[in-house]
Parts: sequence; C-alpha cells; structure tokens
Amino acid sequence: MSIIGFRTTSIAFAAAMVVLGWQSSGSDWATDGKAENRAPFSLIDQTGRTVTDRDFAGRFMLIFFGYTHCPDICPTHLSVMSDAVDMLGDDGDAVQPIFITIDPARDTVAVMADYVKHFHPRLVGLTGPQAQINALGKLYGVRSDKYRVEEEADVAPADDEYFMDHTGATYLVGPDGGGLTYFLHGVPAEDIAATIKQFIDRAS
Repeated sequence: MSIIGFRTTSIAFAAAMVVLGWQSSGSDWATDGKAENRAPFSLIDQTGRTVTDRDFAGRFMLIFFGYTHCPDICPTHLSVMSDAVDMLGDDGDAVQPIFITIDPARDTVAVMADYVKHFHPRLVGLTGPQAQINALGKLYGVRSDKYRVEEEADVAPADDEYFMDHTGATYLVGPDGGGLTYFLHGVPAEDIAATIKQFIDRAS
C-alpha cells in the first residue's frame, strides 16, 4: 500500500471510529473510563474454553484483530503489545492482552494455541464462528478482505492459500467494558504503555 493510500485508509478509519465512539491515543480524551461503546463477545480461547467479555471484567483489555498466517503486521502488533504490557511492570497485571482472529477457518483452537505462545505469556487467543467475529469486528471498526496471490497464471492457489487485508489497530477497553482508545500501526510500545498507565491511574 502506498503512503497516500495508507493515510487515506487511516483517515477513513479514524472517522469511522469517531462514529463508533472511540478516540485515538493522540487525542484529548473526553472519557472518564466509562465509555458507552461496548462490544460484548462470546468466543473460544486457545484451550478450547468458551470465554466472554465478562470474564475480563475489572481488567483493561488490549485487543488486536488479525490472523496467524499474517506475514508482518500481526506479529509486529502482538510483539509491541507484549512489550507494552511488560513495560507497565506490576500495573501490567491489570491489563489482559487479547488476540482475536479474523480467519477462524484456518485459525483453529490448536493453531491459536501454538501461535500465541510466541508472544506474551498471558496473551489470550480467541477464535469462533466467522459470523460472530464479523459482527464483533464491525463494532470495533475492523475491516477485513480476503485476497489471493497467484504466482503462476496457470496454477490456481489452494482454497486455504490466501491473505487477509485488514485494519491494523490495537484497542484499549476499560474495566467496565467500555472502549477507551486505539493505537494505529506504528505506535511504539513506550507510547502505548504510557497511555495505558494514564488510564490505570485515573481508574485507581
């Protein structure tokens, strides 16, 4: 994607997030930690257990939507997310990092279990029915499109050989389940940790 294309996409995303009640990490927050934009969910974690947003009540959730076959943006985001939680020290215990797949057809429980272990030790990986994930992603302003790259004109790719073009943002949800802010691709772990720290201090 070109720089112009990325900026255009980022502007459109930011505009959509305003409509949904989210504010970027660079804005002056109007929220007091009790935002009204809520996105409840019931999905399956990497152990095969059904979990809901209520299981994380009382903690901040740091959420990223992606997929395990992602070649670059997803592992980068998850690494930055992990670093940010670690940088918080003891305050990091109040933050639950969560990875939600947008590609449940390939990202089964077993695949998610193998993938999340490469990042933060407390990272929860969630999968489930595509329809539920699509509905949840819509509440977060997540866009995703499947596309294929044919290496040879006369060779059709296998059904499971494809990529997902998707929104690259990490979302911070408050202890009451209300969305607080989001971090676009490229925001360093230090800035994410500093922003989360401010919200933790406000909540204490």
